[in-house]
Amino acid sequence: MMASQNGAHWSFLAGRLALDWIPYQSPIILGAFAFALLVGAGVATPVLYYGKVGYIWREWLTSVDHKKIGVMYIAVGVVMLFRGFIDAMMLRTQQFMAAGPHSAGFLGAAHGYLPPFHFDQIYSSHGTIMIFFAATPILLGLQNLIVPLQLGARDMAYPFLNALGLMLTTVGAALVMASLFIGDFSHAGWVGLTPLTELPNSPGVGVDYWLWSIQLSGIGTTIGAINLIATIVKMRAPGMTWLRIPMFSWVSLSTNIIALTIFPVLSIAIALLTLDRYLGTHFFTAGAGGDFMLYTNLFWVWGHPEVYFLALPAFGIMSEIIPNFSRKTLYGYITMVAASFAIAGISWSVWLHHFFIMGQGPGVNAFFSLATMMVGIPTGVKVFNWIFTIFRGRVHFDSPMMWALGALFLLPIGGMTGMMLANSPVNYQVHNSVFVVAHFHNMIMLIVFAILGAVSYWFPKVFGFKLDERLGKRIFWLWVVASIGVFVPMYLLGFAGLTRRMDYIPRAAMSPLLAAEEAGIFVYCIAAYYQLKQLYVSFRDRRQLRAGNDPWEGGRSLEWATHSPVPFYNFAKTPLVHARDEWDWRKEHGLTQLAPERSEDYEDIVMPKNTAVSPLIGVLTFVLGFAMVWRIYWAAIAAGLGIVAALIFRAFQEDTHYTIPAREVERMENEIKAREAEPETSGVGAYAWSIIAPTEVGTS
Repeated sequence: MMASQNGAHWSFLAGRLALDWIPYQSPIILGAFAFALLVGAGVATPVLYYGKVGYIWREWLTSVDHKKIGVMYIAVGVVMLFRGFIDAMMLRTQQFMAAGPHSAGFLGAAHGYLPPFHFDQIYSSHGTIMIFFAATPILLGLQNLIVPLQLGARDMAYPFLNALGLMLTTVGAALVMASLFIGDFSHAGWVGLTPLTELPNSPGVGVDYWLWSIQLSGIGTTIGAINLIATIVKMRAPGMTWLRIPMFSWVSLSTNIIALTIFPVLSIAIALLTLDRYLGTHFFTAGAGGDFMLYTNLFWVWGHPEVYFLALPAFGIMSEIIPNFSRKTLYGYITMVAASFAIAGISWSVWLHHFFIMGQGPGVNAFFSLATMMVGIPTGVKVFNWIFTIFRGRVHFDSPMMWALGALFLLPIGGMTGMMLANSPVNYQVHNSVFVVAHFHNMIMLIVFAILGAVSYWFPKVFGFKLDERLGKRIFWLWVVASIGVFVPMYLLGFAGLTRRMDYIPRAAMSPLLAAEEAGIFVYCIAAYYQLKQLYVSFRDRRQLRAGNDPWEGGRSLEWATHSPVPFYNFAKTPLVHARDEWDWRKEHGLTQLAPERSEDYEDIVMPKNTAVSPLIGVLTFVLGFAMVWRIYWAAIAAGLGIVAALIFRAFQEDTHYTIPAREVERMENEIKAREAEPETSGVGAYAWSIIAPTEVGTS
């Protein structure tokens, strides 16, 4: 490493930042930079050409509307999902090319095309991105979109905190992306393996990028958890008792209770490691009185509940889709609620199975082994309830149902391999092998299938038109083929003894299975092409694909009672809830009109104003994180003071809401009804959120 890369170079003005930190000598990084410039230009050009900069600022970046924040969460997650997929493709390609002692080397690598240090950074960024900045933002975005609608609420309990949580998550993602072009990323794995993350072993800035991106996004996730819990507890419509809450909102509650209890633990672990690297403490340095197993325990106290933090929303999505397309009520509602909280409760007592081999003793291993196996009981309850819901139902195999059934098929496979890993003697044999990686990805693919089902399912509710069904089903089958092609060989390679995180595969006999994985990755690329095509075709044909309130005709909960797309105020009048499946009950009783029939029954609506404070804090937080990575302390102090000043300014603001008069609500409802009555060939019409923009009344 150069002088500035080993910590010797530092200046007051620029900290450790120097020109030799820009990896212009790497053709791979230069190619990535060129691609990023092309994509950026492709996005910026139409925005500038059509003069939409002001619109994006007023209507999106400063918005506190839970629906727009949900869409932006998902947008961040999709961008990072694409980056994480590119990383995965590079990893699989490197292993395929570097199998056997006679494999060729390119671009300075002895085997394959990635040198070991570069390979280590890619597998570290892949895991970090997929967990923290792809799956988590997308699931938080779905919860932001749907939970208030299912509860009959106008917005989240704390709209400003909702926007702030989004900004902090985006800042974490931006720091990860910045590490690609300025400096490098951690080479210590997505879990931050100690003592490799200690300063003497990782003197560069890669671990610092990893630390600050996770720390800042974790604070955002904690804020989001508080907000969702408060919304579910306090913002329910009249008549929505606890046992009338839709299942997706129930699992959101259990999910965010998990988040509220585990992300502070991760923050503590990251803070202690930060002190080790910045102030020279030795919390995790065994030779100086610390204990690196302390970090391992703290990380996995967060790490395994995090799996259920991701999986439970996927289960909630399946619990919404399957009844809709089976045209039946969800079987065993109360047991499903109990199973969700049982999974959440058990999740806090299973973390040690990640390191059975570390010598805790048979008694401790046995306890955590049994605790891990116990998760299968409430999970099995869910599986059987979904099957009983489908049984004798009038099943419609639209694309959301296909994704849900795909996830249902993946769950027992992931669950059974999880039971194998819960058995400590088996775990001893396959620990740190790609069998573990295959199991984990099996569960992640379950979550991805559920997410793709949710996108198809709720897309018309958010945007007012369906995604093209023909292409949607083609995409589903491509994902099925690709998942089999990648992860079945990975299970077999794990049984064959292939260790994870290997940039070079010594045994050439593994080449056929590695080639199968590479073929599976290629099929994923084809699926991604068709997903982009589906978005284009659906937008092009949006007039023919226009959606009504209940586009799938089997909706059961309140989100299907309001317009598609949803107005920014959600409901013309707060609905009165009569039953667990409120929208299904209203269809049965002919009460499908939520808006008042008489003018005098309309009421004023109070809504939160947009605010520029949250994006301002986001920018300052990025400066803080970037400055701390590079030890530019004056910039970090200035950004920190700016954040405090912005929060104080927001705390003393009193004019944070505005009122929509009842006559204005009636006018907007009449316009929406008139547009819905138009024939399909006349177009979707104006985007419902923009009928009246909050910024027309003012921005705080």
